[in-house]
Amino acid sequence: MKVLLSAYACEPGKGSEPGVGWHWAIEIARLGHSVHVITRANNRPAIEAAIGAGGLPETLRFHYCDLGLRWIRLTKTWLQSPYLYYYFWQKTAADLAGALHAELGFDIVHHITFGSVRLPSRMGELGIPFWFGPLGGGETAPPNLRKHFPLRGRIADGLRDLSNWLIRFDPLMHRSFAAAERILLKTPDSLWCIPARYRHKCVATLEIGIDPSAIAVSGPRPAGRDKRVLFVGRHLYWKGMGLGLRAFALALQREPDLRLTMVGTGPETRRWQKLARDLGIAHAVAWRGWLDRAAVMKSYAEHDLFLFPSLHDSSGNVILEAAANGLPVLCFDLGGPGMIVDEAVGRRVSARGTEAEVVQRLADALRLLLAASPAPADLAHWAAQRTWRSVVTEIYAARPPMKA
Repeated sequence: MKVLLSAYACEPGKGSEPGVGWHWAIEIARLGHSVHVITRANNRPAIEAAIGAGGLPETLRFHYCDLGLRWIRLTKTWLQSPYLYYYFWQKTAADLAGALHAELGFDIVHHITFGSVRLPSRMGELGIPFWFGPLGGGETAPPNLRKHFPLRGRIADGLRDLSNWLIRFDPLMHRSFAAAERILLKTPDSLWCIPARYRHKCVATLEIGIDPSAIAVSGPRPAGRDKRVLFVGRHLYWKGMGLGLRAFALALQREPDLRLTMVGTGPETRRWQKLARDLGIAHAVAWRGWLDRAAVMKSYAEHDLFLFPSLHDSSGNVILEAAANGLPVLCFDLGGPGMIVDEAVGRRVSARGTEAEVVQRLADALRLLLAASPAPADLAHWAAQRTWRSVVTEIYAARPPMKA
């Protein structure tokens, strides 16, 4: 089968959207399909370096397009809007897609990045089967847990909810949904954003996977040392560590040997540090800032539990990484983390009820998971079932590979 993949973000060695575009392209080709990828020209140096290093499928080809420097300056520099640039790029990509289809005759076109329920694609204009997604962004923080948000966070989340509600009136999104044969969603939480007439096309599927080479079976944690909890991520209000710190404080009252390490920085760093002082737990919390990848891997081996109380993440790459390195995961039953984590790898905590009830529930789960964690070998086995290959195969198994 000949597949045309639209991947605005596609770059080796990166996480988030660029990593999604890159890994899906590779794994679709490894399934035996002929894959042609349309991506931005600024991704070309990294992609060509990866091609030069070897090991990529021979049936994988890349095509690059971008707008002129004037458009980049206008949308990104002067207007400070990368998404506006993305809208204009879609027209250029659609023109290139039409020319490639006329020459090569694709069986399917798949828009992979950006994957947002608020951003349209013009790939459906080719008139061949069109797959759209996985799309995210419909995940919302429960209203009962927004009280601890800073004012700007409450405003931002309110505007985000309004933007998602307005999708039903967006003609460009209607065109994209109407043209799609399949609409892939990162989580079921985004289904409410899809107009009702298109929901029969929707399938919830994992967007992210783990590289098998990143799976490490760790040894048993040293006996007698402090019990160590780890958070890795940007310090943003919706990452939930305002609740996480409160829960840790409750758990610390019962188990004084607990310690928490915070990796990362962001707008909420100072606010969270003040909260730790106000809660009387500053002595038990270490603030490490951003670490390089080797240091993060070392941190996984030095801790006992990964705490990730995010309130509206669509994915959760760091969860797979933590589990692959032997750390059980504690999260809310929300968004991507709530879809990824099960009892084999950790605990999902209900986000329903009052804030005090949710914080207490999170504290109790933290202590229980530390007392009875999955074995490192079991965590490695769990991660091995969630590789990029298995994620992509689940979607493409319904279509036969290209015939020689």
